[in-house]
Amino acid sequence: MAKKNFTSVTTREKVSLIDIVHPTIPVVRQAALLGISRSTVYYVPRTDPEDATSMRALDELYTVYPFYGSRKMCLALVDDYGIHLCRDHVQRLMRQMGIEALFPKYRTTLPAPGHTIYPYLLRNLPILRPNQVWSTDMTYVPLPNGFCYLTAIIDWYSRYVLAWELSETMDGAFCVRALKSALARAIPDIHNSDQGSQYTAHEYVNTLEAHHIQISMDGRGRCLDNIFIERLWRSVKYEDIYLKQYRTITETYDGLSRYFSFYNTKRRHQGLKDRTPEEVYLG
Repeated sequence: MAKKNFTSVTTREKVSLIDIVHPTIPVVRQAALLGISRSTVYYVPRTDPEDATSMRALDELYTVYPFYGSRKMCLALVDDYGIHLCRDHVQRLMRQMGIEALFPKYRTTLPAPGHTIYPYLLRNLPILRPNQVWSTDMTYVPLPNGFCYLTAIIDWYSRYVLAWELSETMDGAFCVRALKSALARAIPDIHNSDQGSQYTAHEYVNTLEAHHIQISMDGRGRCLDNIFIERLWRSVKYEDIYLKQYRTITETYDGLSRYFSFYNTKRRHQGLKDRTPEEVYLG
């Protein structure tokens, strides 16, 4: 019965089981045990080289100007990068990247059809301790000839990154993996996200409900609802991703592992009275 169930697992799900940094079992052996090729593990979605350059530029612009829509992005591409694209082309690339202007709406992806609308629970809520509120989001990561997506879960009080995952697609599986990894550490009172389909999917919501966690979701157009994780993305990109210019998902994973360790244990925050997230989280 176990073998029958495993054969129904998709290739993408098998790849998610690979531990790239496993201390004793090499990736090629793990791939063989799962019945997939090693090249599948290192697969990066490909895109046209010119589009890849444009998407990298759009990502940099969006990190600085998240309120820019496609019209202003067209102008900024010309002004800052000398890239001339029509508005339809820019809109297509932005959809592929999963980004939209903060106004009049802000979300990484469309909500799942018929999903429950959860209230925003953080308005005027004093944040007084670790694990009172967690927040999550996902962001686009540029690579030379492709891209991947990064999701993370952060503790609002301490800015501590509890878990993170990479994926070559925007499906919800890697978001669920990040959530379960974070829940293995602690249980928050409230979990906040946008209304993207990854976070309104049954498996994600059911996982939260099974742990009796209150679900909070950003209102559309409320750009500050998830402010701490938006600041995290800016730090990650300007302090690591843009500087390192990773070539593959494997390189990105290894590099981000080092960065998030630095971010949690070494990087001091003025908003935390010059303490590190780990110092505040662990008390």
